[in-house]
Amino acid sequence: MNRIVKSCVLILIATALVLSCACVTQEQGAPATPAATTAPAGKITVKVFHAGSLTGPFEKLKAEFETKYPNTEVLLEPGGSVDVIKKVTDLDKPADVVASADYALIPQYMVPNDADWYLTFAKNQMTIAYTDKSKFASEITADNWYEILGREGVRWAFSDPNADPCGYRTPMVIQLAEDYYKDDTIFDTLVSAHSKITTSRSGNMWTIDATDPSPDGTKLTVRPKSVELVQMLQAGGLDYAWEYRSVSVQNDLKYLELPEAIDLSSVDYAEAYATVQTKAVKGNGTTLYVGAPIVYGVTVPKIAEHPDYGLLFVKMLIGPEGQAILTADGQPPIVPAGGYGTVPSEIAGMVSMKS
Repeated sequence: MNRIVKSCVLILIATALVLSCACVTQEQGAPATPAATTAPAGKITVKVFHAGSLTGPFEKLKAEFETKYPNTEVLLEPGGSVDVIKKVTDLDKPADVVASADYALIPQYMVPNDADWYLTFAKNQMTIAYTDKSKFASEITADNWYEILGREGVRWAFSDPNADPCGYRTPMVIQLAEDYYKDDTIFDTLVSAHSKITTSRSGNMWTIDATDPSPDGTKLTVRPKSVELVQMLQAGGLDYAWEYRSVSVQNDLKYLELPEAIDLSSVDYAEAYATVQTKAVKGNGTTLYVGAPIVYGVTVPKIAEHPDYGLLFVKMLIGPEGQAILTADGQPPIVPAGGYGTVPSEIAGMVSMKS
């Protein structure tokens, strides 16, 4: 008799467990989320290749995105804009979003083979970053910065013109400074005397040859990405570094704002900016980057594995959430974003079409 009772009890318990598991499974699976192929961890990996200067705001945007779309995990891969684009165009690495610190690189390198649309979404300006420990930190101003950088013992740096827009923009600013300050020795004193970077003039156009920077490494340092210089500044390895204003703000660095006529921030000076260009390496050859106001660009490449989620990321970037993040990080958003090419219908209503 006892054996029969025990058997019945065991059967009832087993039945209850099966029903309980069935109910839990049904509850957890409702509502079902239609999604693309997921990663082993059960989440969709959204790959974002972006300019190093976007690291701060994109980390915040990643958190917002993953909260809104909990079935995703955003993988951020920062680098120099030329390099992150070449990951797609030359190495065929899939990315769901590509964001560049120079929007013009997208049509130059990616359209039409790797992308057929792009947006302009933020602005920036060139600054000179420093710390309290930098030599002559209490003396540097918008009127004497080039004299300070040239002083004995001062160590300064910028990023590689062949890999990073901040790098090919820095020599432009220094060349523009000669006309602004009426001093034709600034470029040679600061740059050519401490590297293999040269400048020459033909008519109204200055061409800076930065194909082989080869800095001396004592007075002048060059690194692949401008954001790499932040740690060197903070550690005391540098006195000054050329950085975007947003990078200086995000890293709590002191920074010197330069006149709009040379800092590449204003469309009012676009014609003047266009009188300088930097020659840099492109593949097995070279290319010319012409001076222009600093404008960031973004696209979803054709090679994207999850283009729908890439588009959702871009939508958040140019929407209220992204605008607030960019503003807080010292990177003024362009509102509405500018649209070029065949912009997807899902975001077409949020942009101002330019062509």
